[in-house]
Amino acid sequence: MTKPVDVLAIGAHPDDVELGCAGSIALSKAQGKSVAIIDLTQGELGTRGSVDSRRIESQKAAEILGVIQRENMNFRDGFFQNDETHQLAMIAKIRLLKPQLVLCNAVYDRHIDHGKGNALVNDACFLSGLEKIETRDENGNKQEPWRPKLVLEYIQWMDIKPDIIIDISAHLKIKMDAVKAYSTQFYNPDSNESETPISSKNFIESVSYRAKNFGRLIGVDAGEGFTSRSLLSTSNLFDLVR
Repeated sequence: MTKPVDVLAIGAHPDDVELGCAGSIALSKAQGKSVAIIDLTQGELGTRGSVDSRRIESQKAAEILGVIQRENMNFRDGFFQNDETHQLAMIAKIRLLKPQLVLCNAVYDRHIDHGKGNALVNDACFLSGLEKIETRDENGNKQEPWRPKLVLEYIQWMDIKPDIIIDISAHLKIKMDAVKAYSTQFYNPDSNESETPISSKNFIESVSYRAKNFGRLIGVDAGEGFTSRSLLSTSNLFDLVR
């Protein structure tokens, strides 16, 4: 990854980003914004699939979404920490990509990695703006401080009340296509692997239903909800008028 992007979407596992904010990524792409994805782990502890199959699936999903870059940090699934080592690794990526907007895991969730990923990304985004923290790129060049303007936290397993809902009505199909690229993880009646909470038919249907329900709340066909640690603001009142 070398090119600055407008939006950086980060997930603890391959498929987190697709489930949480693929519609908003597709919307951003349609608006001419550049988007990159970073997966923190390879999802190697997942019951279904393998590191290799999930890597292939994540690249297929990236192609469906049209993101310009996708990278895996290779942190340990289930065991990565929000500590100095991991923070510095994330700071280096943030300073390299210089995103205006970062999308990250839910503030708390069923899977412990989601809350840890949220804290790690939020802390790294803040620390990335401090001049006295030194990081270097892959060529050994000193990096300049950079702090994203906004971090939004997508909603995952738990029903968290959003601070904002983004209209993804025109992009729900792309979201679902990107999610279904993970054929080892989600509903597949022909699979012989163990069942998990996300491999049921009910779960994959709930992804679409949740988007439609978020849409219902704002009077559109489909939406994605986000929370924010920062107050959301606008300089134009009519940006809030539908």
